[in-house]
Amino acid sequence: MSRSTRDDAQASASRILVLGAGFAGLWAAVGAARLLAGTTHPHGPVEVLVVNARPFHSIRVRNYEADLDVTKVPLADVLDPIGVKWLQATVTHIDVAQRQVEVQSADGGTRTLGYTRLVFALGSALVHPPIPGLAEHALDVDTYEGAVRLREHLAALPSRPASAGRYTAVVIGAGLTGTEIAAELPGRLAALAGDPAQVRVVLMDRTPKIAQAMGEAQPVIETAMGALGVELRPDAQVAGVTVNGVDLVGGEHIAASTVIWCGGMRANALTAQIPAEHDELGRLRVDHCLRVRGVDDVFAAGDSARSLIDGKQPSIMSCQYGRPMGRYAGHNVAADLLGEPLLPLNIDWYTTIVDLGPWGAVYTQTRDRVLVAQGAQAKRTKRLINGERIYPPLNRNPADILQAAAPTVQTPPPDDVPAC
Repeated sequence: MSRSTRDDAQASASRILVLGAGFAGLWAAVGAARLLAGTTHPHGPVEVLVVNARPFHSIRVRNYEADLDVTKVPLADVLDPIGVKWLQATVTHIDVAQRQVEVQSADGGTRTLGYTRLVFALGSALVHPPIPGLAEHALDVDTYEGAVRLREHLAALPSRPASAGRYTAVVIGAGLTGTEIAAELPGRLAALAGDPAQVRVVLMDRTPKIAQAMGEAQPVIETAMGALGVELRPDAQVAGVTVNGVDLVGGEHIAASTVIWCGGMRANALTAQIPAEHDELGRLRVDHCLRVRGVDDVFAAGDSARSLIDGKQPSIMSCQYGRPMGRYAGHNVAADLLGEPLLPLNIDWYTTIVDLGPWGAVYTQTRDRVLVAQGAQAKRTKRLINGERIYPPLNRNPADILQAAAPTVQTPPPDDVPAC
């Protein structure tokens, strides 16, 4: 039975409420705590409270990998040592006029949380267009839970009756996520099948070229996919997805037991409850200090926010931008509460490092995606990013955790990581 609880913690404290503990939300909470540490608010203590649907921070960009255990960072290991409170619950409603947020816990109970300042960092979600059968039959790696479902699905393939498509996987969408999971699948499927000859992996997209947006890296990705045995299908129009595979416009059917959808992202739907201007992806438009334009007591960061990240070009949905946006949003929301100056965020570089499985990786710089490194050299950079750079300190040391949230912008990842 559900129950409703009115939260009255604000009776004795100001509260910074952070919605989400992804790359932006986690760092916003730590960034706020960092500035608040050792300060005194004129109206009493300030509480930082995080609401997140899971009890862990998900290293979402690693969901294409086979080992998912390393993608979970317990919130208790990062937030408890620095005195940030957190609540495992799902946000259901936001009322900025009343400064209230309604949340629902796993047991169905509801709570209404008040706030003095709000940070919206609920991220993005995979878009599912109305393709017949897509929602029912396609898998994805958008979330940790989705990646677990894919892992369990693949593990069950050997127990299925032999069929033409038992070890065939079709990946729909050749953006970064689709490219990375497609590069992993030949090896994962071959290990399950025991015979690489039974494995077929198809990477398709409606664009004229696979990975068309990857600039100078596009032909490198084609080469890597060829070496891995991944079949490329550009100009593909999906008519429907069934339990047995994919139907294409024109009548072709690809028999496949595994269909993975990687077709694009949109900001969390709850951004619509913030009375502000949104962009075409549903993101909240924020100023250079991450304050939502027109809503003074609400900040936003990460995939749910659209910032002119270098003063001219809009931010891209990525942890590369989400992490510094979170650090600055956290610092600024606390500074705003304390009456201190806010810091503008400016990032004048952009890199793209795409994992290409056993083949290696590819590294580009700038939004034109100028090729910098490929193969084993780029793979070392990718491992540095995935294994170290995007993680918070895991030693539960308060000083280290707070220092990691300093409002600074990291330099680009190196392209010359030495071999072990």
